[in-house]
Amino acid sequence: MKRDIITIDRDKCNGCGLCVSGCHEGALQLIDGKAVLISELMCDGLGACIGECPEGAITIEHREAEPYDEVHTISKMVANGKNTVIAHLKHLKDYNEKEYLRQGVEWLLANKDNLSFSVDEVLQAVHNHSKESCGCGSNQPEPKVKPQAMHHHGGGCPGSAARQFAQTNSNTDSMVTGKSELTHWPVQLHLINPHSGHFRGSNLLLAADCVAFSLGNFHSQYLKGKTLAIACPKLDSNKESYIEKITALIDDAQIDTITVMKMEVPCCGGLLQIARMAMERATRKVPIKMITVGIQGDILETAWV
Repeated sequence: MKRDIITIDRDKCNGCGLCVSGCHEGALQLIDGKAVLISELMCDGLGACIGECPEGAITIEHREAEPYDEVHTISKMVANGKNTVIAHLKHLKDYNEKEYLRQGVEWLLANKDNLSFSVDEVLQAVHNHSKESCGCGSNQPEPKVKPQAMHHHGGGCPGSAARQFAQTNSNTDSMVTGKSELTHWPVQLHLINPHSGHFRGSNLLLAADCVAFSLGNFHSQYLKGKTLAIACPKLDSNKESYIEKITALIDDAQIDTITVMKMEVPCCGGLLQIARMAMERATRKVPIKMITVGIQGDILETAWV
């Protein structure tokens, strides 16, 4: 799968910190006087940070991306020092990437004798970290220039930061409406990262944008127990990236099933086509269930395809 991802020229970076305010995903942080990409997993590649770099130290690289590998990531990251490693692990903890956090910690412990810093100090800092505290590395200097107001630069929306929600048990009668069954964010197919932990082994609901507005029981009847991605096959651009992401969800995240929910209007049929094309490219095969929703909120057809 090809991805856009930022690259930082450390020689050009003067540590001003303006790019940090441009990264609404928190993947960029100022550590030991340099901008550091602490989480390739969370970098959306939209490039909001580029407009904030006065030195031209940040560029976007469009490349074929292997599935995210935490062991490879942290083994390269240790060269940037203890504070960068701490910030990276804190970021994983903030976004509830428990499996990647476990892999990173295990690698550090297995290689602690070969590292130039104390692994125990790293683990203590991460253990004491809470999401309310600063996600930056310890002893991080203040930016030399006060960051200006954030600009979205055509898509660097602060609402696109990935997050996962813990669902709490409720004794409320199941007939009571209004309870959200959404377990993660973002949900728009262009913005999701198929390697995020919440997709692993899940049952994916791929829904057309209009579906949830047509069904009053969308959350309780169809979204419950599933991860979600939404798209509009008529209005959205770059549908090739949709096929690549669904393929990655099948092969890398190893989702168990796909439920495609589309509206009855002809243009919505493209959503099922996207799912089928992704299945043709994938090495794994998973069941696809298709549900067609009427414009008045009734279910017109349900079938395995």
